Amino acid sequence: MESFIKESNFFKGNNPEDIAAKYGTPVYVYNEDILRDRMRRVSRIITKYEFHSNYSIKANTNINILKIALSEGLYTDAMSIGEMRMLLDAGFPAEKIFFVSNNVSREEMQFAIDNNILVSIDSLSQLEQFGEINRGGKCAVRINPGVGAGHHEKVVTAGKKTKFAIAEEDIDKIFDIASKYDLTIAGINQHVGSLFMDPEPFLQAVKNFLRIAMKFKNLEFIDFGGGYGIPYHKLDDEQEFPMDSFKKDFELLIDEFVKDYGYAPLFKTEPGRYCVAESGVILGRVHATKQNSGVKYIGTDIGMNVLVRPSMYDSWHDIEFMRDNEIVKRENLTEQTVTGNICESGDILAKNRMLPAVKEGDLAIVLDAGAYGYAMASSYNTRPRPAEVLITSNGEVKCIRRAETYEDIMRLFDC
Repeated sequence: MESFIKESNFFKGNNPEDIAAKYGTPVYVYNEDILRDRMRRVSRIITKYEFHSNYSIKANTNINILKIALSEGLYTDAMSIGEMRMLLDAGFPAEKIFFVSNNVSREEMQFAIDNNILVSIDSLSQLEQFGEINRGGKCAVRINPGVGAGHHEKVVTAGKKTKFAIAEEDIDKIFDIASKYDLTIAGINQHVGSLFMDPEPFLQAVKNFLRIAMKFKNLEFIDFGGGYGIPYHKLDDEQEFPMDSFKKDFELLIDEFVKDYGYAPLFKTEPGRYCVAESGVILGRVHATKQNSGVKYIGTDIGMNVLVRPSMYDSWHDIEFMRDNEIVKRENLTEQTVTGNICESGDILAKNRMLPAVKEGDLAIVLDAGAYGYAMASSYNTRPRPAEVLITSNGEVKCIRRAETYEDIMRLFDC
């Protein structure tokens, strides 16, 4: 692909330089059409049985994007009081929120209970805690299916080396605790990891998880988790996640389970990244170019405070450049490293990339930044977090979160 920005008509006729001039750089920009398209795809993964797609809010917490998810019929997962409150403020009813807890306090668990939000329990000790504060209540339990998947060890959330979920060998203890506190185990959930492009490990986890599900009676739902990847190497023509063939293989496994279980409970998945990643880009400015010991560096204002994924996970994000209102052609490529403006040697946006000649003043456009971008941003080096804007379906440029200011940061000291 020569240019994702051109081929997707990402800015819908708006000039990125105008957006940069109005909101400053860096700035997050989202495309509503792409966002809605990806949300609709995940809402139709299973059509034969009752199915809910639970958008994982941690991928992108902008309340305006949450309202779009609600309008597209998605349910949601939350991981904190803040996320539960954000979802309630966005208009989600309690029955559409699933609190996937991990090592939470009594107060946090109590908030979910008080607001009639179903809780997923992550350990036997937390199940004891739930029983102590909500005897006779209903919850779900998160089970480790023994299979993990993902692009980096830090995003693999199942298997032998993970902090998450209850091991299969402890299932009898789940029943013992549930009996002790008269709890109803309404559902079971898993999550094998994030950003897998090969569906096979996930399908193996599904198969194993459905085997485990047979140990539970009268389940109301089974939640398979998410993690479906998106093509971060799209400029090198990386193919999309094979959703069509995946859906067929997934449904065959469910068919077999339903036959053996005797009925079909509600089925769920938890896509976060897939819903929002491709809908977002970051506009930044090239402020410096130089060479150090033969290495060419492109210095931008897109630091690890704005997008931490490359520094934290060695994640890849394609980058396009714009000059004189035109995308710089990908020709006469040379190896260059793109950095940010944070005082850390790990502040690398793209290392040893084959890129066209870049000049000071060019716009840098970082692709696929809609997931785990702003949600993980910080004010490190006392650099205020950027604005977020949305290119609506009718082409309007709409501010959906203003840029943080220095005064916002200082206001927190007014105790």
